[in-house]
Amino acid sequence: MNKIILNKILITLGFLFAYRVLAYITIPGIDTEILKEFFSDNQNNALGLFNMFSGQAVERFSIISLGIMPYITASIVMELLAATFPNLAKMKKERDGMQKYMQIIRYATIAITVVQAISVSIGLKALESNYGSAILINMNIFILISVFSMLAGTMMLMWIGEQITQRGIGNGISLIIFAGIVAGIPSAIGGTFDLISKGEINFLVAIFILLIILVTIGIIIYIELAERRIPVSYARKVIMQNQNKRIMNYIPIKLNLSGVIPPIFASAVLIFPSTLLQASSNSVMLAIADFLHPEKYAYNILMFILVMFFAFFYSSIVFNSKDISENLKRQGGFIPGLRPGEGTANFLNTTASNLTFWGALYLACVSTLPWIILKSMGVPFVFGGTAVLIVVQVAIDTMRRIEAQIYMNKYQMLSATGL
Repeated sequence: MNKIILNKILITLGFLFAYRVLAYITIPGIDTEILKEFFSDNQNNALGLFNMFSGQAVERFSIISLGIMPYITASIVMELLAATFPNLAKMKKERDGMQKYMQIIRYATIAITVVQAISVSIGLKALESNYGSAILINMNIFILISVFSMLAGTMMLMWIGEQITQRGIGNGISLIIFAGIVAGIPSAIGGTFDLISKGEINFLVAIFILLIILVTIGIIIYIELAERRIPVSYARKVIMQNQNKRIMNYIPIKLNLSGVIPPIFASAVLIFPSTLLQASSNSVMLAIADFLHPEKYAYNILMFILVMFFAFFYSSIVFNSKDISENLKRQGGFIPGLRPGEGTANFLNTTASNLTFWGALYLACVSTLPWIILKSMGVPFVFGGTAVLIVVQVAIDTMRRIEAQIYMNKYQMLSATGL
């Protein structure tokens, strides 16, 4: 393997190891035994789902208990604002403007982290009445400590994600979520075997669960590799020694243009209010939190709708048919049977919209159907389709980036040595 690629992989693994170390640094001033008992009673609700995405950092009340979700929430807000206000969208496209855009996201992340940290800290106080013993030190001191600790942890995670993206392999934020989910797989497998040994889950049911997971992974891989290839013709293109040749090329449009972003965004949107409401002692707030329970149909219906929405929304951002058509026209290319310019843009936009519908439907079904099947069998909530979807998509994306890096290094070596 090329030394440059090996170094990037080692850098990525090193930062992910640092992320896992941070998950074990507990915020001082809390009784971890009571907290552990609390999460054992709440592993199947929104807190359990939040705990899964944080890599079990929440149940230890680590400094990264909030995970990378505040950053994702801030990114969602900024993407929506950029789609609404043209000046913000223009800022995002410019190089200097993009730095300002990312800076705004960082400031928004700080504000969201502070609000969530205060809410979680106040919510922990309510555990004392439920478990009959003090769980916190002085309340005011604890809130101050937890806010600064969680803020520092979230900022460190954001920095780790940016460093992985710039110096390592793959998207840093996606890999952090990937590592958090994967970290819980051994305990989930151990818990499943424990349930089988106790007779709470039939062995045949466990085999059926494994088949569901394998089928889901197979469907994800198949659809993630699916693409529509739009043929492009270049009337004149100089290849070698100024020889004019008519060649055919194509524009690949993936069936799933939005990638792993829609399920991550949808989970963040649903987890954020659920986490805040769970900390409340108000009966109405608790009723809403119960309504948004991950094992309730309402949660999965909302998940289905939000994944569809974010798939269309994010696809419209990453695939700009007008820019593609203008670039084709500038390079002397055209799609056979279509006029360059507006005609090409309309065709590409229609094709992308049709593919996005099926891609969004696939994402929404994978995010909810495995849960419905397991629910009908009476199997407890562990990961669900969203976690499998994120793990497989991030793994595929990382492998593609490694492969692209290998090819790029080969081309650089060939240009340096010659034919």
